[in-house]
Amino acid sequence: MPLPTLRALLEAGHDDAPAFLAPGREALTYSGLRAHVDRTVAELNARGIGRNDRVAIVLPNGPEMASAFVSIGAGATTAPLNPSYKEREFDFYLSDLGAKALVVEEGSTSEAIGVANRLGVRVLEIRAGDERPSGEFEFVGEASEESQPSTGGGPAQADDVALVLHTSGTTSRPKIVPLRQSNVCASADSIAKVLELTPDDRCMNVMPLFHIHGLMAAVLSSLSTGASIFCTPGFNALKFFTWLQESDPTWYTAVPTMHQAILGRAPRNQEIVDAARLRLVRSSSSSLPPQVMADLESVFGAPVIESYGMTEASHQMTSNPLPPRARKPGTVGMAAGPEVSVMDQEGGLLATGAIGEIVIRGPNVTAAYESNPEANASSFTNGWFRTGDQGIMDDEGYLSITGRLKEIINRGGEKISPREVDEVLLDHPAVQQVVTFAMPHEKLGEEVAAAVVLREGVEATEGELRDFAAERLVAYKVPRTVLFLDEIPKGATGKVQRIGLAEKLGLA
Repeated sequence: MPLPTLRALLEAGHDDAPAFLAPGREALTYSGLRAHVDRTVAELNARGIGRNDRVAIVLPNGPEMASAFVSIGAGATTAPLNPSYKEREFDFYLSDLGAKALVVEEGSTSEAIGVANRLGVRVLEIRAGDERPSGEFEFVGEASEESQPSTGGGPAQADDVALVLHTSGTTSRPKIVPLRQSNVCASADSIAKVLELTPDDRCMNVMPLFHIHGLMAAVLSSLSTGASIFCTPGFNALKFFTWLQESDPTWYTAVPTMHQAILGRAPRNQEIVDAARLRLVRSSSSSLPPQVMADLESVFGAPVIESYGMTEASHQMTSNPLPPRARKPGTVGMAAGPEVSVMDQEGGLLATGAIGEIVIRGPNVTAAYESNPEANASSFTNGWFRTGDQGIMDDEGYLSITGRLKEIINRGGEKISPREVDEVLLDHPAVQQVVTFAMPHEKLGEEVAAAVVLREGVEATEGELRDFAAERLVAYKVPRTVLFLDEIPKGATGKVQRIGLAEKLGLA
């Protein structure tokens, strides 16, 4: 049975075994991590923050971000946010979350701080340093006299919310996905079982830790088995092989675009590649081209395991298995955690070989979106969660994704809401109409594009609009192509149709 809480999950590690490591840093052992978690929960309680209180975390990638997620999540609700967000984005997310506190590193200049002060969200600074074990930190300053100790203190319980993340939507504002302690622990257990993790394993994490992929697949799955995580500052193709040599991992997980960048630099790092002891390579968050899978297996001499995940499922839903069972390139494997099926529009489950919407149910799946009855009504049918993805299952239970029903842009694993980009560009005084859409990209899968109708008598260039967006959006959301049109193509009912727009405009 999966462990039901983050604090209980940590008991899997031996006292002197390393939990977190980082470049040039001493390891934080499991006994040290457990003590750190208990101190952090007590410090939060003293500051009036307890179970189910929401704490936004804006920290750079690395061991402190990993341990903040675990230690804060052991006694409150974590809400990791992308440190690259702009003021406008922080204003939305901190407001929408109802955050009680914001955690940043000491001396941070993040735009989140000014937003938090304006919203009345308490800012908590943490202090770390190279002289401390990887991931260990302390809160700066004492709990103020105004802070009332939390009445809901102590370790979180299985039904408490451990993590809240937003998932982008095209027809409405981004939705809040609350994931309980039991959800995330069930997911960690499923991933660990698929990958057959043991205390001897070490994951080198290159994934951002404000995404479900890195939090679950790299961090929690490892901790659930007493394994270790080498926490890098984030993906960097130029430093990947140096870290590979230093950390000596048994596996890593990444998105396809990262794998492709790694392959590009592998020949000039052949000595490190030859010495690597990788037991497996994992890929998730977007489709892995079969050619890339074959090249990775050839370079590293290890099986590549492609998995399929999403936020609402606490990440993993299906996965290809380890040898000697078959890995089927082009599929996302078999059910690996929740039950997985394919459903028709009316809610009927389809037979093997039929194309329909992929649906899931199980202990790692969110119970509902928060405060969003419309989304819940359309997303849950007879206890099944509708993923919005279209797929087909073969007679061995391997799932292939044939298309996406939703209009989310998947830029190399980064999910972007077109409507969010629309709203930013519409703030420009020259823009009368805009529709953001996905256009095909050779390496990323999809790229962000926007079709714009300017106000009569007003001029603007593509560069001006991109610069305008870049001041208000994180870089990966900024359209790489802006087309100026006299009229935006519409469907028969007069609605703008994002899907297929790239083809209509000659961009496919």
